[in-house]
Amino acid sequence: MTRKKRIHEQVSFNITPMIDMTFLLLIFFMVTSKLSNEKMKMDIALPSARVAQLTDATGDRDIINVDGDGNYYVGNTQVTKKQLKAHLTERFKVNPPLKIYLRADKDTPSKMLKEFMAMAAEAGAVTVLIGTYKS
Repeated sequence: MTRKKRIHEQVSFNITPMIDMTFLLLIFFMVTSKLSNEKMKMDIALPSARVAQLTDATGDRDIINVDGDGNYYVGNTQVTKKQLKAHLTERFKVNPPLKIYLRADKDTPSKMLKEFMAMAAEAGAVTVLIGTYKS
C-alpha cells in the first residue's frame, strides 16, 4: 500500500478589501465631521451661564441657529418658521428620535426661543441642547 503525498496548500487571507473599506470609512467620517463643524461657523454670540456643561453629544444632532434678530437658520441657510417646522417634521420621520442643538444669540428675544421649543416639541424632538459659554 502506498500513500499519496498530501499537498499542503498555504491558506491565506486577502486583506486588501478590508484595508479599502477602512480607508473609505475614514474618509466618510472626516468629511461628515467637517460638514458638522461648518454648520456651527455662523457668527452667533452665545449667552454665558454659570452652570453650563461641556458635552460631545452635538455631533448627531440637527444644528439650528437663531440670530439676534430672531431669524432661523438650519446650519447656515436662513429659513422661515414654516420651512423650519417642515424641516424638523421631515427629520423626525427620516431619522427618529429627533435631537436638536440650538445655538441662539444672546440678543434673541425669548419669544422666539419659546416659539422654537413649541415647534420642536410638536415635531417630536426628544432633547434640545442649548449652546452657551461657561462663565
